[in-house]
Amino acid sequence: MQSDTLLHVANFSTLFLCMVLKFPQIFVLMRAKSTTGVSLHSLLLELIGFIVFVTYQMYYDYPPPTYLEYPILIAQDVILLLLILHYNGSLRQSLIYTLLFVGGWRLLTVEKWIIDLAMSLCTFISAASKFAQLQCLWRSKDAGQVSALSWAMATYTCVARIYTTTVTTGDMQVLVRFIIMTSLNTWVLLTVLYYQKHSSSSKKED
Repeated sequence: MQSDTLLHVANFSTLFLCMVLKFPQIFVLMRAKSTTGVSLHSLLLELIGFIVFVTYQMYYDYPPPTYLEYPILIAQDVILLLLILHYNGSLRQSLIYTLLFVGGWRLLTVEKWIIDLAMSLCTFISAASKFAQLQCLWRSKDAGQVSALSWAMATYTCVARIYTTTVTTGDMQVLVRFIIMTSLNTWVLLTVLYYQKHSSSSKKED
């Protein structure tokens, strides 16, 4: 009974947080009208990873509560992508990205081996998105437009998914993915906090 309750708490808390996970980042960009420190490549890779992951879960009829947050995250990432393209002055590219993502998503389920291969690469794609964000932060040394709250919530949701995957499907590919994502999300979060603290200290000195 206790494990069932914990599972429900983990599932619903993850779903709730994911409903608002990208909002802090969206609001930061809208307020600043600048994308400094926010990596477009990271966002694109994250979108690919999300699309592959949710398609894999649906293809194999996994319990919906274990992946319901992903369509919500994809929608929020699309909004972020449009904002980044807008503030970078390249909004016209959104049509190209739409065609590529829709075409790629349709291709995933043409054959079983395609979705299996995509899922085996999904962890590397998602990890690459985190490294792209880290590289962007290291290069700019500025996390002013990066939301630490969004990264903190992303870290929690991955921790929760480690538990839910363990007690439901036990899928090792999925479990390994969440363990790696937890570590990388934590790394990005700590990097963001470091640069934000450094920036605040510099402003006080000035």
